[in-house]
Amino acid sequence: MAGGEPRWLLEQWVVAHGDAVWFTDLRPDEGGRAVLCRWTAAGGTVDAVPAGWSVRSRVQEYGGRPFTIVSADAAVVSRDADQRLYLVTVGPDAPPPRPLTPPRDGRHRYVEGTLVGGEVWCVRERRTGPRTTDVLRDLVAVPLDGDTEPRVLGDGGHRFLAGLRVAPDGRHAAWLGWDHPDMSWDAARLRVAPVVDGRLSEHRVLAGGDTEAVCQAEWLDAGNLLALTDPEGWWNPYAIGLDGTRRPLWRGEREIGGALWRPGQTWAAPLADGRIALAVTGWYGGPRPGPVPGRDADPPRHGTRLALLDPARGTLDGLDLPYTVWGPVSAAGTTVAGMAASPDRQPALVRVDTATGRADALTGDRYRTPGPGWLPVPEHRRFPVPGAEVHAVVYRPRNPTVAAGTGPPPPLLVVAHGGPTGRVTDALDPETLLFTSRGYAVALVDYGGSTGFGRAWRDRLRGGWGIVDVADCAAVARALADEGTVDADRLALRGGSAGGWTTCAALTSVDTFRCGVAYFPVLDPVAWAEGETHDLESHYLHGLIGPLPAALAAYADRSPTRRAARLAGPLLLLQGEEDPVCPLAPAERFVAALTEARAPHTYLRFPGEGHVFRRVGSIARALDAELTHYASALRPVEPAPRRPAVAAAPSRPLPEVRT
Repeated sequence: MAGGEPRWLLEQWVVAHGDAVWFTDLRPDEGGRAVLCRWTAAGGTVDAVPAGWSVRSRVQEYGGRPFTIVSADAAVVSRDADQRLYLVTVGPDAPPPRPLTPPRDGRHRYVEGTLVGGEVWCVRERRTGPRTTDVLRDLVAVPLDGDTEPRVLGDGGHRFLAGLRVAPDGRHAAWLGWDHPDMSWDAARLRVAPVVDGRLSEHRVLAGGDTEAVCQAEWLDAGNLLALTDPEGWWNPYAIGLDGTRRPLWRGEREIGGALWRPGQTWAAPLADGRIALAVTGWYGGPRPGPVPGRDADPPRHGTRLALLDPARGTLDGLDLPYTVWGPVSAAGTTVAGMAASPDRQPALVRVDTATGRADALTGDRYRTPGPGWLPVPEHRRFPVPGAEVHAVVYRPRNPTVAAGTGPPPPLLVVAHGGPTGRVTDALDPETLLFTSRGYAVALVDYGGSTGFGRAWRDRLRGGWGIVDVADCAAVARALADEGTVDADRLALRGGSAGGWTTCAALTSVDTFRCGVAYFPVLDPVAWAEGETHDLESHYLHGLIGPLPAALAAYADRSPTRRAARLAGPLLLLQGEEDPVCPLAPAERFVAALTEARAPHTYLRFPGEGHVFRRVGSIARALDAELTHYASALRPVEPAPRRPAVAAAPSRPLPEVRT
């Protein structure tokens, strides 16, 4: 929520296997559970887990791919309720799920498995103590018979592990790893080790390092790996031999890869005919020529297209498909599957026959939308900032019951995405539709630190979190106001997680925005760095703000909690009570500081919700609160337009709030 990145793309996992496609289906109206499903041409889509089950791994708190396909009708899944692995079978006479790992009260977690003989090899995360950083990760083998304890395969060489892959001949294994204070996109390394008697022998680094990050690796054959890495500042595909030789398969200023927040994310899928399917992010159309043609020659858009790389010729050919956004991709034979969307298409599971170029959507619309006249129309814009240009997707109000161009300029909602390594998309999003249909303009901003624009743009935020991101969002808002597109006196900022931090940092440091909405934000960087978050991000601020103790003054100075008295306008704060990333305690301290300063605010707590709200009731409650907040802080848009039916945000009375 509140980030410009639909969860349907971020958190739905897809694996093509034989003639089938397996995927997780998010169901907010069923308590927010994720259901493993299997699609086949003969049987359509069927649930692969019992009613009431939710399939989710909580490794690194954000999770990762929670299932491994072991046959045409069986999979190993991580059950959300207890984090154990289970063998599940699809079919009318299927036996009940069988546990494969011992009960550990959720202290052992598993993610991103690969089938090796009669075992699933994967990453295991173990809680070893009471602190959030008391965590160890291992590469383990889980027997499918369920009668044997998982066994450690060998030393993974790093604190964080992902992407375990075994060569086609079974003689070598490769994986990715990184250590504090780096994040995966800073310095993830590709390691390889011989497999001897079912275990990993001595390993070594093939790629990656202090200024290079590998985000995905797949075996091309028994002696060569495909690696997505960025030695020249852009994630591009390379062939890397076991002897360390490296050959670029394609070079260009486009990102084929991304921030590896969740083990199992994939941007490349080798095909049986030797080609490689790639999700390529960059500028398309307009005056920016490139080897992957956009579907529209004009205007230019920033997004992700599916392309086919021929390693033998070094050519990258774009597929003429009506999708501008792709999630993780997977391949079986010469078929590619993934979640995809566009400005006029809801995110759907899409299967592409690369021999014919035909793409079929295997799932239908997830929510009701009104007619085409209501749908938001994206404008990809670039705005000048010191030494650079910042990209934003801008939507003007769209409501066919109100004559266009009448009345004063509309209010503007600027959206700061999460991460801060996230990236905004122009995918059809019910949140954007909710606001544009009610008279608001919306601007989704790819501020410094965003992915999709190369390492230099990511590194632009280093040391400047709370300054660069705030300045970029403010620059977009002021530029739109200066050109008369929006009302300069009615500018708001909203965001979730890191975007919530940007919202709170902006409202306590600049006077650009009249109000703000922050979902589960980072609020106290000093406490964050002292352990008040989870292990993955416990050293993240080393790069975003600076190393401690040298940068302690900057941590304190940028803290919204310590600047509560400077709040520039009303703030709506929405917080999950079970959030392990941005916990409840700093939100409570921030609210106490706002109350003491008599700063205008509304605070909503959401029982049972963590980092990102998953239940339809919570989502509706939050969006209703936002609409009420903007109507009060920005003044209603007159005349009030008719409300379209949008299932994601039903109208209902607001619950009691605490201010």
